[in-house]
Amino acid sequence: MKVGLNFRKFALWGSALLIVMTLLAVQSVEAQALDGTLKKIKDSTTMNLGYLADASPFSFLGPDKKPTGYSVELCTRIASAIQKQLNVTLKLNWVAVTPENRISMVEQGKVDIECGTTTASLSRYEKVDFSMMTFVDGATLLTLVNSPLRTLSDLSGKKIAVITGTTTEKALAKYLKDEFVTGVQLVPVKDHNEGRIALENGMVEAFASDQAILIGLALTSRDPKRFALADGLFSYEPYAFMLRRNDSSFRLAVNRALAALYRRLSFSSAP
Repeated sequence: MKVGLNFRKFALWGSALLIVMTLLAVQSVEAQALDGTLKKIKDSTTMNLGYLADASPFSFLGPDKKPTGYSVELCTRIASAIQKQLNVTLKLNWVAVTPENRISMVEQGKVDIECGTTTASLSRYEKVDFSMMTFVDGATLLTLVNSPLRTLSDLSGKKIAVITGTTTEKALAKYLKDEFVTGVQLVPVKDHNEGRIALENGMVEAFASDQAILIGLALTSRDPKRFALADGLFSYEPYAFMLRRNDSSFRLAVNRALAALYRRLSFSSAP
């Protein structure tokens, strides 16, 4: 009886100690979570979110001139989760970024999270961090319906518009080299709209970008029936949201919000 009593006391004290240690650990984690971006957001009660103005259907300006799209919606859900975590009322400050400055905007802290169509790549990990994956796409070519450029094998001797400094530019150059395609002139453009305009005005035979973005560009044009997509993809583009490096607490908060959203969507779509 005495041994059993001592054991019960030991188990009781052990359980109490475990609970105390767990609470201390939680408090420690919460304290650590208020470093970096999370602390900045809580202190300012503002979250700065970067968006692209012309990357439909992911990130673009709607008819009301407000950011909208798949990536924008995901970031709005993330902001809602962080607001609950921090127990504050947040103001969402949407900041326009471009393909050229989006990385530096994150690096310099001008945006807390970039909600666009950025491909997570090893070279970019040298400058920024990334959330878990948000979408998977591949690059192809937008052409006109009367164009002889039907497949990637028809590229020889053509002028192709591509946004400077993107993974699409690198992937296309690699594809041309690996497939021994010659005579292709890559015409640099600054954004998606400029690429579409160059195609519409006959300055190039095609505009190279991610497939979903090209579809969005065609559908939002004055005459969507003018456009066609070439057959085939020449790259793999895993999208993720850019965050500042060395900020594990904020990255964890973002990924928790995305994971919770993905689980809800998965369960709601189950038969």
